[in-house]
Amino acid sequence: MTAELSLYGLYVPTLLLLAILALICTRALGRLLMRVGFYRLVWHPALFEFALFFILLGGFSTFLNNRG
Repeated sequence: MTAELSLYGLYVPTLLLLAILALICTRALGRLLMRVGFYRLVWHPALFEFALFFILLGGFSTFLNNRG
């Protein structure tokens, strides 16, 4: 995994980009799970979304590390 990515001369940490991607995916999955009614089974929805964010972030990071 590269330490940073150059976007038009501005160096951005790769982890920041992965965190933004994980946040977008967490929001989308949260809305989908809310429509399905999954949150009726969850004890603490905010804690569940927090954990989901870190699971996605770890998955994206692992995918990026094992890609090459």
